[in-house]
Amino acid sequence: MEKLESTTGFYYIGTNQANIEKLVKIYKRGYTADSPADTFRELTRENFFLPDVICCESRFGPSAIKLFARQLASHATLSRIPFIVDADGMAAADRNYFIRNELVDDILFISEIEEKLLWRKINFLNKFKVRTFKPGKENKMIFSGNATEFIHGFMKRCFDILVSSSALIFLAPLFILIAILVKADSCGPVFYISKRAGKGYRIFNFYKFRTMLEGADKRLDELAHLNLYQDVPETLFFKIKDDPRCTRAGRFLRKTSLDELPQLINVLMGDMSLVGNRPLPLYEAASLTTDDLAKRFLAPAGITGLWQIKKRGSREMSVQERIILDIDYASKYNFMYDLWIMANTPQAMLQKTSS
Repeated sequence: MEKLESTTGFYYIGTNQANIEKLVKIYKRGYTADSPADTFRELTRENFFLPDVICCESRFGPSAIKLFARQLASHATLSRIPFIVDADGMAAADRNYFIRNELVDDILFISEIEEKLLWRKINFLNKFKVRTFKPGKENKMIFSGNATEFIHGFMKRCFDILVSSSALIFLAPLFILIAILVKADSCGPVFYISKRAGKGYRIFNFYKFRTMLEGADKRLDELAHLNLYQDVPETLFFKIKDDPRCTRAGRFLRKTSLDELPQLINVLMGDMSLVGNRPLPLYEAASLTTDDLAKRFLAPAGITGLWQIKKRGSREMSVQERIILDIDYASKYNFMYDLWIMANTPQAMLQKTSS
């Protein structure tokens, strides 16, 4: 049984007692500070312990957090400690700024994330994150890479913005028609919104057209015996063939992959890319904890990806094959590789079995 306990501890900047208590459940010890102003001096004090994670409340404002992030990134040792900002009370513009400039490792609602997933997220960041610092320039915290990878990443993001924004405008009439179809077929919202884990275990709201009856998530235990992955105890993947929770409209949307179209919103917002590894529900992401398996989270989350085009519709596809393909993509993805995957996606979409 996995043990939720760190050998070091945490450092929390703020006064939110609920957040502090959650961290106390995970770590043997921890320290708190009232503001980021004197925290850097405290962390660099001789013989002061090095925490597993540094968390900061957003209420101190972007200027103070930005200054503190720069101090951390300029220090050879502290720069490798995950720096997480609590999203509670943070303005959308500030959140976008920090994500765009990669000033922090993650922004999340600490009060909403389950202890086990928070612990795994921090472990992931500790194992795979590498920060770079260049004096006189904006500090950026990025996964290890080189200039070529940076160029591919820049091209990938520009392509994502161009295609997703154009597609959303062009497909607006289709969105309206699908919305009418979903509402006419069953009660409930037009969109299905769930929490998913993407690159670096970053959690975001994932959008799809609703294809199931309202309250379908509450029937997981009831339908567990139909899970195609029930014979794989080391994972928590869940998939049902001919899912009885699907509506008539939902079956059509899944067969044609039209239910995936709202993910263009996620792409435009930067949560996902057009090509990448599928973002996982939190209960699935929580099962991928070892070093090798967690490598699939080094790649961006995507609408389509390597395992979709190679294995889509294949009944014999195993969990191991899915993960291996995800890791394979994470190890070698680049802009030209993405274009190849996109070129092969339409053929995969025509197959009967939805991924």
